[in-house]
Amino acid sequence: MDSSQSAATAGTGVGGNGMIISQANDTAATTAVDDPKQNLNQVINSIQKNLGLLHQLSLTVSSFNVASQLPLLQRLNSLVMELDNMVKLAEKCNIQVPMEVLNLIDDGKNPDEFTRDVINSCIAKNQITKGKTDAFKGLRRHLLEELDQTFPDEVESYREIRAASAAESKRLAQAQSILPNGDMKA
Repeated sequence: MDSSQSAATAGTGVGGNGMIISQANDTAATTAVDDPKQNLNQVINSIQKNLGLLHQLSLTVSSFNVASQLPLLQRLNSLVMELDNMVKLAEKCNIQVPMEVLNLIDDGKNPDEFTRDVINSCIAKNQITKGKTDAFKGLRRHLLEELDQTFPDEVESYREIRAASAAESKRLAQAQSILPNGDMKA
């Protein structure tokens, strides 16, 4: 390869099948965007690009000879640049992965098992809470029945106070959901 060809291919790499692949850094295309989904997509694209570069690098290394030293160095440089770009993009992403998910992946299990276990745990806790709530409602009903038999006048005034309080709470809730122009908040 003469010096004019070297200069022409300095920003590109030659693929394993003779294709010319651009090695230019995509930092101009990856502007600072605050959208988390966009940031994640940029990191995913960078990971895919790194995987492609690693594949090209492995092909170059597996068939290495003295003539392929320059393409090898170019691919190494482009890999380093893309890894640096990936790190910069990843710093914009704030993704928290539970340690249990990582442990499942390390154990060779499907991370969807974690999601299923969390949902089943939530359902079980919800059923326990519902049972406690139902028990307290039953206790309240039983106490009111007993109090009604023993102190009927006091229970009647309690129910009137309770009804007035509930009506006031409902009126306040409705007043807060009405906009100044009379429309209801959605």
